Order: sequence, then C-alpha cells, then structure tokens
Amino acid sequence: MIITKTPFRISFFGGGTDYPDWYREHGGSVLATSIDKYCYITCRRLPPFFDHKHRIVYSKIENVKSINEIVHPAVRNVMQWMNVTEGLEIHHDGDLPARSGLGSSSSFTVGLIHAINALRGQYTSKKQLALDAIHIEQEVIKEHVGSQDQASAALGGFNRIDFLPSGDLVHSPVIVEKERQDALEDHMMLFFTGMTRIASEIAKAQIDNMTNRYSQLKHMHAMVDEGLSILGSRNASLDGFGRLLDDAWKYKRSLSASVSNSAIDDLYAAGIGAGALGGKILGAGGGGFLLVFARPEDQPRVRDALHNLIHVPFRFENGGSSVVLYQPNGF
Repeated sequence: MIITKTPFRISFFGGGTDYPDWYREHGGSVLATSIDKYCYITCRRLPPFFDHKHRIVYSKIENVKSINEIVHPAVRNVMQWMNVTEGLEIHHDGDLPARSGLGSSSSFTVGLIHAINALRGQYTSKKQLALDAIHIEQEVIKEHVGSQDQASAALGGFNRIDFLPSGDLVHSPVIVEKERQDALEDHMMLFFTGMTRIASEIAKAQIDNMTNRYSQLKHMHAMVDEGLSILGSRNASLDGFGRLLDDAWKYKRSLSASVSNSAIDDLYAAGIGAGALGGKILGAGGGGFLLVFARPEDQPRVRDALHNLIHVPFRFENGGSSVVLYQPNGF
C-alpha cells in the first residue's frame, strides 16, 4: 500500500500567464505557495478475488472491470497513460472541498501519478511529477487549465515559478527572512464562500479572450516582480503587498465576466470595508475560497464582517508531494 500527501496551493500574482496559450508566446510567471492543507491518495494492488478489477473511491465509488469503464477522468486517463495492467484500489481524501480554487484537481493528479510510480518502485523527481501532471491535464484530458497548480502541488514551498515558451518551467524559492515570512502569513485569511465551480469552464472564457487582454496580462506578469520587491525590502511595510493583491484582483476581474459575480463582489467589499487591504478569489474565479489580506489587529473585524463564511486558518508548507506510507508489498 502507498499513501501520498500532496498540498493545495495559493497563488498571489501572475495567474493567467501560466496558460500555455500565453506563455508559449510571451513567457509567464507566478508567485505562489503550497499550504498545509492536503490531498491524500491511497493506492494498493487489488487482490484478484472480486468481480471487479479496479475500485475507485472518492465522492463516489466505482467498481469496474476495465480502465475504460472508469468515470473519473483523471483516474481513467492517468491509468491509461501509465499503462496500468494490474488491478488497483484507489482512495481519495482531501482536507478542503474540491472545485474551490486551491488547485485540488491538480493535487489529485500529481498525487495519483506519485502513488502509482511508488507502487512500482519507481522514483520520480518533483519537477517531473509536475511536468507529467501538466501533460496529462492539458494534452491527454484536454482540460482548459494552466500549469501553476501542478507545479506548486508537486514542488511545494513559496516560489516564483517561470513558464518558458519551450514548455519547461523553472522554480525559484522565495528568499526572505523567517520573521518577514511569518508576518506575511499572519496577514493572510482564507474564507470558503460555499460556492464551487468547474475551473476549466471559467478558464476557457479567459483563454478565448486572451488576445484582447494583452495589457492586463502583461501587468499581472509584472506584479510577480513587484510582489517580490516588497517582500525583499526589509523596511517596506507589508501593506504594499496587500494593496498589490487588490490591484491584481481588479485586473483578474477584467479578464472575463465569469471570474466574479455580485455575491463575490459583495463579500470582497465587506472585507475591505472591515479593514482588509486586499485579496482575491483563488483559482479561476467564480466561487471557492476568498483570500483576504489584513493586518492582524484588523482581522477580528474582518471575521465579523464575513461571519457567514467558514474561516480556514493555514500556514505555508515546504514539502510538496510526498509518499507518507510506503509498503509496496502490502505489509
């Protein structure tokens, strides 16, 4: 039996420039971190004593005789792409809801590839895990997704990730004093709006409109350097990071009408009115988690203003996708 643990992610700046339609021509960058909330994949060889050959357990249970019968698109396509011939039992558990802007679908894909490789006794580098997951989601499943979710999930940590026109990626850990990173984390609040959505459908509208949003995407790309500059300036107030998030949210909203709606706008306005300096809906938009940037002394008022939402405390994490149980022979 193998169990993998793969983090979810929060993206601060540069989202939108990680779509291949953009970075294959212009290059792209994001400033993002993995967080201490995880997707867990349990994978074992299924003994040949059942009517079914594969058992897949997530929000549904699938007992099937062939891979082609599997309904879950990531499981079906990963198993086909990896040429799985043996019977497998796969279980998924997650700390937070799916389809909520934290890259959970990519965490699932990364964790599943990692688990099957480990079951075979094969080591895969974190970067290769990211590239394999990107390939499966974009080229095999044909989803309208970017490349940052897979990279953050596989690599872990607080990073600048650059996406090259060649299709390669380069990640650079953010170098910042521990006290400053701790302060940054202390300014972050995460709220679940209760609205879930299918990110690839929202992303498609953004991709289709990309040629008309050249200026916005260039500005969003430049914000990666601006954010890093604020963090690297020892004497600069972190307030600037929050205000930059606010600017980024305004640019992101302009990419497509599906990014936000009146309910999200009202929640964001309530947070700002209570003292928050900035924030954003995470992921493609349309619902999911709302990230709020507020000074610690202002956070009680923000929580009161958003009291109808679930507040989820979190911290950054550095592990990326990892194997937490390795018993390939089932013992």
